[in-house]
Amino acid sequence: MSSNDAAELPNIAQVLGEVLQGVAADEQPLLIAVAERLAAARYRNWAMEVAEPTRQAELLRCAAREEQIASRVEALYPGAASTQRRILTANPDLEALNHSLFAGRPLAEQFTIQAAGERLGAATWRAFARRETRPEARDSLLACAALEEQSAVALEAMLRADAEA
Repeated sequence: MSSNDAAELPNIAQVLGEVLQGVAADEQPLLIAVAERLAAARYRNWAMEVAEPTRQAELLRCAAREEQIASRVEALYPGAASTQRRILTANPDLEALNHSLFAGRPLAEQFTIQAAGERLGAATWRAFARRETRPEARDSLLACAALEEQSAVALEAMLRADAEA
């Protein structure tokens, strides 16, 4: 991918930042947890699209990590499901926006976008952990950051392998 191609990719931080601004700060982790579940579904779809079994398995591991992140975060907030429903009701275009970031792009570009999203996710969970006063919640959020980084590394390895092939 050339530098011109990279310039055309969406800025995940900007897109997510605009959505986050419309959500109360104490509910933002639950919004991100929704995005993690959307990412898990995306990973599962990618796993069905690729032919190589090792790549399929890695994408499914990424999906499992996204689900684990969402579950960890949701466990930190009483009433998480109802709060998330309210957030989704207030942001009815969230799923369409998520889909539009990836739609019509070659798989390598989708992986590049997602890897950037994983890196952003790791930074976001760390930022949430810094403002968290409960030690167990802070530890859980930091664990989420590590899970995000594992998925970023996996995607970046796939991209490097493709570039070297």
